[in-house]
Amino acid sequence: MTKTNGNGTPETFKEISIRDLIAPTFRRKRAVLLTFVGVFVLAVVGFALMGYMYTSHMEILVNRERQDPMVTTEATTQMITNSTPVTEDEINSEAELLLSRDVLEQVVLENGLFVPHGFSLSDFLEPNQSKEERVARAVKRLAKKIKVKPVPKTELIDVQYSSSNPQLAHAVLKSLADAYMVKHVSAHRPSGSFEFFEKQTQQYHDELEAAEAKLRDFGKEFGVAAPDLERTNLAQQVALSTGILHAAQQAASADEERIRNDRQQMSSTPDRSATARASAAADLLLENLNATLLAAQAKRAALAIKYDPSYPLVQEADQEISQAKAAITEAEKTRYVTETTDRDPTYELIREDISKAQSDHAAQLATAAATERSISSIQAQMVDLDKKALTQADLQRDARADETSYLLYLSKREQERTSDALDMKRIANVAIAIPPAIPVLPVISWPMLIVVALGGSLVLSIGMAYGLEYFDSSFHTPAQVVDMLGIPVVVAVPKKTA
Repeated sequence: MTKTNGNGTPETFKEISIRDLIAPTFRRKRAVLLTFVGVFVLAVVGFALMGYMYTSHMEILVNRERQDPMVTTEATTQMITNSTPVTEDEINSEAELLLSRDVLEQVVLENGLFVPHGFSLSDFLEPNQSKEERVARAVKRLAKKIKVKPVPKTELIDVQYSSSNPQLAHAVLKSLADAYMVKHVSAHRPSGSFEFFEKQTQQYHDELEAAEAKLRDFGKEFGVAAPDLERTNLAQQVALSTGILHAAQQAASADEERIRNDRQQMSSTPDRSATARASAAADLLLENLNATLLAAQAKRAALAIKYDPSYPLVQEADQEISQAKAAITEAEKTRYVTETTDRDPTYELIREDISKAQSDHAAQLATAAATERSISSIQAQMVDLDKKALTQADLQRDARADETSYLLYLSKREQERTSDALDMKRIANVAIAIPPAIPVLPVISWPMLIVVALGGSLVLSIGMAYGLEYFDSSFHTPAQVVDMLGIPVVVAVPKKTA
């Protein structure tokens, strides 16, 4: 292999051999030895001071087996759907919840991790720290020591925590699991939902009782239980009464026409008719007149004896005789007819029919007037019942609305009660698949530590040799002089160590 130097002459490089690679370790064997021993001793002493480290493991399964109902004031129907795979984002979100500040703070407080144990640089530099500061520093240390890692191609989250005390490692992960479950529930379900639905349920229960009390008071106050039913019955009565009214009006019109017709017939019908007739002479009158004539003649005869015919009394007697004779002559010409009459039956029938028709007409008019008043009264009652029905409908609508709301919030309250019960039983969409256990074996045993310390010491010591070789600018072999300066080496005298 050739390379041109600064004077333009080609330089020749040898192939790097294994000897060239390990030569620095031999040249720096003291540094290598000191580094190897120092690192090994420090590793052993450090492990001895720290003691055994125990790691507790826990795995959390993220699934979708539980479906909480939607927290809404509307009626919802729980739909049973096929479970969809858990996404990586959901697993990462649960991993972040594990390391949330409030969860770690609760773990620190439960396990007393903020209490100083042994020497601490921060406690030495700031001896008068408050409890809040100690807790905050402990939370930061715990966040660094807890290892949370999603297991690839699974729905598991692996959680590890290492401590020199196996009971403490187990206790920390157990506290973390408990606090995380509470955090998961509170993060995925809104807080106070059960109290909200409980309050709303009680409110609508009270409103429902008030609405029902108003309905009961409505019946007592207005004396009606079913205004709609009564209004329907009254409407039927109005229809019947209207038919009766029309019938009475028609009958009254018929009676008027009947009375008019009867009166026309009565005007042409005699009220009486002869039933028997007999004729006879005036015998009794003749007898009386003859007696009067005889008496007048006897009187004249008596006067004629005493007086002269020209005497006024005699003349008066003559005049009476003449009158009696004229009356007898007239009476002989006169005949008496005896006729018996009675009421005409046709006339009486017409009169009776008129009287009956008038009575019927008055009765029909009275019936029509009473029916009209009854219809008006029923219609007024129907109007009043209609108002009462509207009032009752409003009360019933309010009662139904309150009942619907009460049943809705009652169902919602029971759903939230069920969800809270599931939360209390730790039934959630995450589960502790592998709970933490008290570790028995340490993470690193003494044989493993010695192997690791030897390997680390060897690597560091070799690295120290090459580092010193890199920063050393002196020549160590004649070949380096020839390669770097391009001049031949006549004599090489090795360095003698005392």
